[in-house]
Amino acid sequence: MNEAAHILVVEDETEIRELMALHLLRQGYKVRECASAEEAAEELKTRSYPLLILDWMLPGASGIDLLGHVRQSGSQASVLMVTAKTEPDDIVQGLEKGADDYLTKPFEPSVLMARVKALLRRAQMAEIRESLPRKVTLGSLTMNFETYELSVDGESQHLTPSEFKLLAAMIQNRGKVMTRDQLIDQIQGEGINVVGRTIDTHVFGLRKKLGSWADNIETIRGVGYRVRVEGT
Repeated sequence: MNEAAHILVVEDETEIRELMALHLLRQGYKVRECASAEEAAEELKTRSYPLLILDWMLPGASGIDLLGHVRQSGSQASVLMVTAKTEPDDIVQGLEKGADDYLTKPFEPSVLMARVKALLRRAQMAEIRESLPRKVTLGSLTMNFETYELSVDGESQHLTPSEFKLLAAMIQNRGKVMTRDQLIDQIQGEGINVVGRTIDTHVFGLRKKLGSWADNIETIRGVGYRVRVEGT
């Protein structure tokens, strides 16, 4: 996943669809536009897309119908619903049907772009996790990504779900700086307001639990954090 990612925009209002496509193209994405769920379904038979931007109210089959079809097909594409249906029950229904995010109209283009980038980053990180080993030992620390178990010097340590996700992301990307925005993506959906300061608090808690191994977590001032590669 990168700035050349292909994005499918499904929106029947021409002006809105073209506005979305314009801003996506300006960011370097490749865009395919569809004006109906039926047209989009045919397009999805010819190629896969990492991200779909989907309106709810479409001529013929609805966006929710298309979303159901996408999920039933086993597609792992991220889906961002952008719709004028703003009631809480509508948002809940969209997310429960399989949407990854929900943006109501009218929207600010900058907010749309931020949501797109966040979804693509999250998908990229998920792909990376799938390709990595399920268990890692780094010095005195052993981390099992499947069982959510962690031990330091042979002793089990209890981490909160957010702490575990953050440490897993840093270890899986060890040697690379993880920005606060990237780390925020790891714990979204926890029912909390995640901001940069929240990340700092979680890292502080992690360091207390990891003892001397915590020295491997480096603070990159003004950017984020990095787990040091052995020998550096």
